[in-house]
Amino acid sequence: MTDQALRTADTQSRRAALTLALCLPSDVLLYLLLPMESQAFGITLAQAGVLLAANRLVRIFGYRHVLNFYARNGDRLTCMIAAGAATLCALGNSMLSGFAALLGLRLVWGLCFAALNLSTQVLATSEPAGAARRAGRSRALIALGPMLALPLGGWLTLWAGPRPIFVILAGACLVGLWMARGLPSAGHDLHGTPGRRFKWPDSVAMWSFIEGVALDGLFIFGLSIQAQKILGGDAVLIAGGLMALRYVSEMLLSPLGGRAAQRFGATSMLLLFSFLSALALTAFGSYWVIVGAAAVLVLRALQLPLVTTLVAERNPGSMRVSALASNAVWRDIGAGLGPLLAGLLLPIASAPWVFGVAGAAIAVSAVFCWRAKATTER
Repeated sequence: MTDQALRTADTQSRRAALTLALCLPSDVLLYLLLPMESQAFGITLAQAGVLLAANRLVRIFGYRHVLNFYARNGDRLTCMIAAGAATLCALGNSMLSGFAALLGLRLVWGLCFAALNLSTQVLATSEPAGAARRAGRSRALIALGPMLALPLGGWLTLWAGPRPIFVILAGACLVGLWMARGLPSAGHDLHGTPGRRFKWPDSVAMWSFIEGVALDGLFIFGLSIQAQKILGGDAVLIAGGLMALRYVSEMLLSPLGGRAAQRFGATSMLLLFSFLSALALTAFGSYWVIVGAAAVLVLRALQLPLVTTLVAERNPGSMRVSALASNAVWRDIGAGLGPLLAGLLLPIASAPWVFGVAGAAIAVSAVFCWRAKATTER
């Protein structure tokens, strides 16, 4: 493997991450604005919840089609189409009202994100050497866009209302379209696996599913409840700053997680961070809410590059592309199920019990990942 090949892999991974970073804020701002400004978009609060879940639901059912298109046409065309469609979605968010119109935009964006996210993962792992480092840096670059857009969007909403920010974000998506022009145009081999792409989850996919339920679902829902208790005054601005902290941690800490995986092994780091996450979730559900929440955000950021690296390690060669897509689907299923479980469990069960069980599930699934790795090495 030559130094030129590694430099090319670094450049392509960085460009794909920046494309997603420029397009992602047009989605993330909706998580801040739809619940708080639902009337301005002509919807009810319940409809806002459905709209925020719609992009994940369409990915669950549409990822296979995105994967096939991506494999045939390569990163450049796929990401250019996705960034162009994201531009139209952002403009639609600035002008359209009502549940039906916004639902259509959310479904389109879900497929756009599927394509852009798949490209970042595939290009980050295109060369085995340095894959963990590139995966960590990729997550940091992706987080940069939402980190800047959330507080700025909250401030602009206070000044001009919730709509104008999406015109600005449409311009960012256009820059992402220009950035995607430099991506490679070659297609990807799917290892000749016709028919069903997504099999019953292996140990890594099961961990991704449980992590999606616990951290992207239960924890975020619980964090919103806690934030509602302490917010006052300019709630939109404060909430935007709180949500931005999630992406700050990703930007600063995901590269460290990637370097730790490269030095000590992705499986070992996943096991360590999962057990620490279990402790942090238990603390979050009890009296140490702030400490637990901060620890969860830190550990979540450290874990993000690990799964991409593990999937690539266990599915070498042309199997990697479909395996990454399949793993992303299981993560989305978990992240979609998490808020539903939170809505059912938190009103009737104690928070320490709910978050303690969720943390234990993450730890147990990490043990299965570690055992699967140990079994293959014998």
